[in-house]
Amino acid sequence: MAATETAERSRMSTTSTRPTTDETKHSLKTTEFWAMAGVIAAILIAAAVSDSFNDVRAWTLVAAVAIGYMISRGLAKSGTKHVDGADSLDR
Repeated sequence: MAATETAERSRMSTTSTRPTTDETKHSLKTTEFWAMAGVIAAILIAAAVSDSFNDVRAWTLVAAVAIGYMISRGLAKSGTKHVDGADSLDR
């Protein structure tokens, strides 16, 4: 019995299990993207409606939100390998 278990373990260790999908989702499928889009829309609407919230401050906040999103996506994708050459939205 021990010989068959050893043979099964060695056979299992030689076969590699390759992932069939990426670890991270496409950016349009994440809640972070939609949260960023909503915050940017809210900032721009607030700048258009408010008298005390000027356009320079609004665009600075939009840039800060976009930079924060890019950094968070970079951290989420760091260390992951892309499995397939095609990057499809319908995975």
